[in-house]
Amino acid sequence: MGKSLATKATEIQFVEPMYALGVRSLPDGPGWLYEIKLDGYRCLGAKDASGVSLWSRRGNALTLQFSAIAKACAGLPAGTLVDGEIVAMDSKGQVSFNTLQRHRSEASAIRFYVFDLLILRGRSMLHEPLLIRREALSDLLGPVRKKSSAIDLSQTVSASAKDMIRAITELGLEGIIAKRQDSFYEPGKRSGAWVKYKVNQGQELVVGGYTPGNPFDAIIVGYYRGDKLLYAGKVRAGFVHHAQLELKNRMKPLETNICPFANLPEKKRRTQWALTAEEMKNCVWLKPELVVQIEFTEWTPDDHLRHAAFAGLRKDKKARDVVRE
Repeated sequence: MGKSLATKATEIQFVEPMYALGVRSLPDGPGWLYEIKLDGYRCLGAKDASGVSLWSRRGNALTLQFSAIAKACAGLPAGTLVDGEIVAMDSKGQVSFNTLQRHRSEASAIRFYVFDLLILRGRSMLHEPLLIRREALSDLLGPVRKKSSAIDLSQTVSASAKDMIRAITELGLEGIIAKRQDSFYEPGKRSGAWVKYKVNQGQELVVGGYTPGNPFDAIIVGYYRGDKLLYAGKVRAGFVHHAQLELKNRMKPLETNICPFANLPEKKRRTQWALTAEEMKNCVWLKPELVVQIEFTEWTPDDHLRHAAFAGLRKDKKARDVVRE
């Protein structure tokens, strides 16, 4: 990140977004705001004198990839930077990461839900409390939303933690984001002022290998604990043919003779998800660079994924940032 957020009122630089800390219990009380956790691509949208720029959480350009959202952001005033999530709706009107993977070019299915305001007309908003930023964001997006359905304000929910969890569970949604009402925006930080609570299991995992097939039988995934990549399971379900082909093409250049998982082989086969030395002879290992989104029912007592399914590639995430949530 540069020394300043806005060098001029109409010149915007990329700012690494603020992150939510994973928690096992949802904080409760009047000092917290709740939002539905959206399953998509984190996006920062900027409007300055040169036009509109969309960036991923890692600073990669998304402007051409999501042209309908870029067009909607053209309605923002010059010198403005907003933070949000790009999501896709499936045929039932529900947010679907799988749909985002397969239909990102279909503008009618894509939405940009904005939840924060970092710069407004060249003025930094980072040290304004969240409630102030949200109020300014709501006013800012009012006329923009009237012109385009591709952009919207991510709504906050007023409810108890217990009621919020029950509602999200019944709707089958992924989880909840809770934010302190008085919190500042902390670029690149995971301070705990924002937290994420997952109701339905699913997270990013690193691909460290695969078992052969047509084009492959299963991918072998894991997560980092410190500097060590730990094996979590094999994933066979959830693939459509074109997704398998894309993933196989991305895996091929990463093939190596070295197993990247620090906890393999497993000493004995206690469950169907174990990976023994004998079974490892049939594995093709990869340099751990690819990140995928995996849905599953639960973690087993042996720290394996139960009933795991592939949801999509995560090109917006770094492998070394993937930890067990």
